[in-house]
Amino acid sequence: MNSKSVPVIEIKDLSFCYTPDMPVLENVSFVVSPGQSGCIVGPNGGGKSTLLKLMLGLLAPTSGTIRIFGMTPADARSKTGYMPQYHQLDASFPASVLEVTLMGRITPFTLFRYKKADIQAAMQALDILGIADLADRSFAGLSGGQRQRVLIARALAGSPELLLLDEPTANIDPGAEEQFYATLDQLRKQMTVITVSHDLGFVNRETDMVICVNRTVNMHRATDFTAETANEVYHHHVNMIKHDHACFCHCGKEGCGND
Repeated sequence: MNSKSVPVIEIKDLSFCYTPDMPVLENVSFVVSPGQSGCIVGPNGGGKSTLLKLMLGLLAPTSGTIRIFGMTPADARSKTGYMPQYHQLDASFPASVLEVTLMGRITPFTLFRYKKADIQAAMQALDILGIADLADRSFAGLSGGQRQRVLIARALAGSPELLLLDEPTANIDPGAEEQFYATLDQLRKQMTVITVSHDLGFVNRETDMVICVNRTVNMHRATDFTAETANEVYHHHVNMIKHDHACFCHCGKEGCGND
């Protein structure tokens, strides 16, 4: 079978429970085809992070199936790059930018020794993100936006075909945000990029689909995602105000995470 005809992500009748009386996801089915990219949105506790962990093979479905490039998530890990949420990492970790990026090349056979090809791949990933000149800098000494780029470079170092980004714009200052969006737009032309975000502005970028998660999952074309659609997902009033590709949420709830 032609690999281009195999879905990047194919989920059928998937449900997941942490405990029998705590269903997190129910009857989830959707397909992401080659060449498509999407944004996962939804309220806190709706199951976004759980869905991402299922795609990564860190959790197993309670029922149903999930396939990444026609394989189980565990078997597809060499094809999948992942950037975790910013706050899950210790920014003071004593390592250089290159050393952090090389972590994306670690395999069970690395044995703490990197080959020349690993270093070349890491430097190429840094170059794609426009930060190759920072290779010898301390990761702890970088700005928030620079750290985010390094973490994406780490995910790219393994030459993935699917890139999963969890809250990639968290803690990035507004001045660096547009440059960051431009980088993501370029990556979407090279691979499938799935972004988990509270920033509804992602919907107005070069995203093909919006994956709305709130226990169940509904798919929408990005061009069809409106304030009314957002209201259904978040179960409260959301105003989407667009200003030259930016989108701001004004739901009237302090600390909702969408501002």
